[in-house]
Amino acid sequence: MTTTNHRTNHRPTGVHAEGVPVPPTPGSPPTTTRRMWMLALATLGFALNFWAWALLSPLGPLFKDSLGLSAFQQALLVAVPVIVGSVGRIPVGALTDRFGGRVMFPLVSAATIVPVLFLGLAGHTSLGGLLVGGFFLGISGTSFAVGVPFVNAWFPPERRGLAIGVFGAGMGGTAISALTTVKLVDGGGLKTPFLVTAVVLAIYAVAAALLLRDAPGRVVPTQSMLRRLADTVRLPITWQASVLYAVAFGGFVAFSVYLPAYLKTAYALTQADAANRMAGFVLLAVLMRPVGGWLSDRFGPVRVLTSGLAVVTVGAAVQAFTPPLMPLGTVALLSMAAALGAGSGAVFALVALLAPPNKVGSVTGVVGAAGGLGGFVPPLLMGALYGAFGSYALGLAALAVVALATLVFTSTAVRRAVLAHDQ
Repeated sequence: MTTTNHRTNHRPTGVHAEGVPVPPTPGSPPTTTRRMWMLALATLGFALNFWAWALLSPLGPLFKDSLGLSAFQQALLVAVPVIVGSVGRIPVGALTDRFGGRVMFPLVSAATIVPVLFLGLAGHTSLGGLLVGGFFLGISGTSFAVGVPFVNAWFPPERRGLAIGVFGAGMGGTAISALTTVKLVDGGGLKTPFLVTAVVLAIYAVAAALLLRDAPGRVVPTQSMLRRLADTVRLPITWQASVLYAVAFGGFVAFSVYLPAYLKTAYALTQADAANRMAGFVLLAVLMRPVGGWLSDRFGPVRVLTSGLAVVTVGAAVQAFTPPLMPLGTVALLSMAAALGAGSGAVFALVALLAPPNKVGSVTGVVGAAGGLGGFVPPLLMGALYGAFGSYALGLAALAVVALATLVFTSTAVRRAVLAHDQ
């Protein structure tokens, strides 16, 4: 696919998709330096919010031991922020279309400070407190639906795949959590990682309010939120990308929140060793996300997605047999990390290609929700299956089947949609 295909979605700067003029921001057109500066600030905000979003995952084994949690309760604990952060992306994406990232990034970051402090100071002493704190911690997960339309508006169509992929690398905030949370607890007590995260979020919220700017001529919708959401769910790209992201990003989220528990149980690793290996999984997926966006700009998102889903199918099938961790298990897990990261980047290259410019935030919200929900179910399923059968094999086999079915869907329905768009 040539880059000219991406230009068909472009509208002149300062013109609303419905024909309503939008006053441009005063000054000259944005330079590459300015675009990259806004991209860097947005990516940083996404990473810091994802750091907060993933705080409970590395501590899952600790809470299981200290509070006497079952495998299912531990899985529920780490999954609650995921589902709230996912569903919350739908209204937050629509609000970002209306008010812009300059307003929404500081707002989401500041709102996240409250549950972070609650968990660190009081909520960690009971399962009920953890679930309540985890529920509101999900606010941080909605930052994804802020960043995608913000970045999308700053870059021309032929560069959006790479730009959104770079922004998506902010999901590496989960690796920050994996690498630092347990160490901070060991060094300063259970409240320490929460206090550190709250301070960092406060600094970013102030910096974002002062430094972030929305793109000149940003497309601002005039319809009500409910009308826009109703229009969004009728778009084919919304549901096609939702299916793909539920598997690609959902698979990444599921592994990132449950991998420490899986490695500790299946391979008898220590909590610290399991957290470090989870960080390696996350970092590789993070690095591959912009690569997936870049490859999509060059070769088309369908090719990237089909290749990635094929790797996930094989990797999950191999891991279902719980092979020795070195080398086969490590190769299988890291291969899936690379494929899921690249696939996640490709999904939003597809959204940038097919979604109307004034609905990118709304589409992103729905698709992002699907991705998060895709990450909510597997940890619960894995915990329930292990509790019933003492094995993770069925859960991993199910992932292989789902990845294969999604590969077929991508090769048929999604490919036809892209071909119809290019004609």
